[in-house]
Amino acid sequence: MTDNQSPEQSSLFPLRNIIFPGLLFFIFGILAYAGFNSILAYTNTMEFCTSCHSMTFNLEEYKETIHYKNPSGVQATCPDCHVPKDLLPKIKAKILAVKDVLHELLGTINTKEKFEAHRWEMASRVWNRMKTTDSRECRSCHNYNNMDFEEQEHLAQKQHPRALSKGQTCIDCHQGIAHEEPDEPDEDLDE
Repeated sequence: MTDNQSPEQSSLFPLRNIIFPGLLFFIFGILAYAGFNSILAYTNTMEFCTSCHSMTFNLEEYKETIHYKNPSGVQATCPDCHVPKDLLPKIKAKILAVKDVLHELLGTINTKEKFEAHRWEMASRVWNRMKTTDSRECRSCHNYNNMDFEEQEHLAQKQHPRALSKGQTCIDCHQGIAHEEPDEPDEDLDE
């Protein structure tokens, strides 16, 4: 203790050295968390998803599907189908989506013709991911356990219970449900 400090001041000095930085760290953490959530929320909008030129092609296809306009008025948007709800899978999806933005900027898929040339490859990647996750994003709205098979169309009444018993996932039967299903490329004729 220095000659100028009272005993109360000297005992508070170490406490101030802990509380003030801790308070600053806490405030910074809250602001960082709020900023991160704001970025995730902004990038989880259909407006953001379709802001790239190449995604406008998908948007026009999507507008012709039941996921866009239907009797119930419930609409599934891009993130509902393509972005997981849980935080860690969502972050992974966002990181992987950077390559789509990169290919847009590089001009790989920035025209309808270029997009179509890569459509099979891009769709296959999405389908494989959906199979790997047991169509997790589809199941956030569609769940076998909540389906009333008796109220479904005749074919669905037969197929859904069969798919459930076989352990199939949504994408096994519903490829191209929200976008045009691409044609599988021809086998290499040089073989």
